[in-house]
Amino acid sequence: MSSRYNILLIISEDNGQHIGCYGDPYAQTPHIDKLASEGVRFENMYATQAVCSPGRASILTGLYPHQNGQFGLATHKYALYDEFPNMPRLLKNEGYRTGLIGKLHINPEDAFPYDLRWNPKNFISFANRDVRKMAEVAGEFMKPSDEPFFLQISFPDAHLPFHRQQFGVPEHPQEGKDVETLPFVGIDTPRLREETADYYNCMSRLDTGIGLVLEQLNALGKAENTLVIFTTDHGAQFSRGKTSIYEGGLRIPLIVRCPGIGLEGHTRDELVSQIDILPTVTDILGIACPTVAGASFAPLLKGQKSDWRTHLYAEWGSGGVVTYFPQRSVRNDRYKLIANLLQNRPSPSALGYSDRNQKWTSGATQEEIASADKRIRAAYQLYEQPPEYELYDLQNDPWEFDNLSDNPAYRDVLQALKNRLETWQKETNDALRHPENLHRLTRKHDEIMEKYYAESIWGSSRDYEWDYTEYLYDH
Repeated sequence: MSSRYNILLIISEDNGQHIGCYGDPYAQTPHIDKLASEGVRFENMYATQAVCSPGRASILTGLYPHQNGQFGLATHKYALYDEFPNMPRLLKNEGYRTGLIGKLHINPEDAFPYDLRWNPKNFISFANRDVRKMAEVAGEFMKPSDEPFFLQISFPDAHLPFHRQQFGVPEHPQEGKDVETLPFVGIDTPRLREETADYYNCMSRLDTGIGLVLEQLNALGKAENTLVIFTTDHGAQFSRGKTSIYEGGLRIPLIVRCPGIGLEGHTRDELVSQIDILPTVTDILGIACPTVAGASFAPLLKGQKSDWRTHLYAEWGSGGVVTYFPQRSVRNDRYKLIANLLQNRPSPSALGYSDRNQKWTSGATQEEIASADKRIRAAYQLYEQPPEYELYDLQNDPWEFDNLSDNPAYRDVLQALKNRLETWQKETNDALRHPENLHRLTRKHDEIMEKYYAESIWGSSRDYEWDYTEYLYDH
């Protein structure tokens, strides 16, 4: 057995804290729950941006999307500004075997040196999700014992489409009558309950896959020498979830098991982020950490008191080109501020869920929104056409239905969070704090949108090139 920890990094797709150990009454996740009982569960873990490529890039580089350049999906040619130090490269330089099962979804892919890349579409894709085969390949990779390994497993659940059953998993799927819709959606209809049930079926299949991988780890006798990290790229794809800057898109699970270091069955409520995973891994391994935006939460795993952050930040840039809509956010232990940088257009993400040509059928339709009560309708109107600032009391309104930004009683709270956000933008060299950069980036998106995406959200071709490196990246 190596004297250095192996690293098993499990990243799922598109799910929030809809897991039994997080208190979800409809989740059937016994293997993830068991992992939490053996490690440390973080109550307040956040994505940096609620879409795939930016979140994954933050995990592997320790940087915010606006810092590393991956502020949109790799599918649409968004890419890192530079070959920043990243987790597989750092560990490979330390003598680790590096493996990737499933997708990377960060550009350029050759900046991430994996000895194994296994992602065949007949086993791992939005159409096919064979968790048994994924676990089998993971076991083969983990088997050699002459050198430590870093294995990243990217499960495709719970991405759309929400498959009720795949390869016989789950054995007994849930139905709409068995669940309620997710709380941040705020709307409950029979159709949405069916969508939600199949989301939970995806979560059950994810849980089975994680259980099978951990079973392989145990069978190989490597569990006691392996740091296991389970998290996801961002929240679930329902209205006010994925592609938004609300809690439903940003608040995600994080469970860490580190034998000999981390406590068992421990829960932490500090504000942690995807940017903290890389520095934590380097800290535990005792290797040099590059300059990153995150901090090591290794002391929190040990149950120690720590001078931890009091504020947490997140952003939205783009997903595909059609969902470009820059936003920034900051929260403290109670309040959250959202800054919407474009004021002359509706949120394309909100429309993607609800308009007549609904892009994502898991979203609430216009008719379903119209049937909701006044408070919920108002929140959806704000979601579609947000003001410059939104302010929420997460203690009394955890899913952000009541905007307080115009309430005089919260003027001081609003100003304090504005100041915090501006300071963070300066400290992290957020180029969009300069209006000329925002205008130039917006103009470029509009040009590409008109020429390549007028007929389809996927685009007629990828013949365009981005030029944002020229003016957004501070070398």
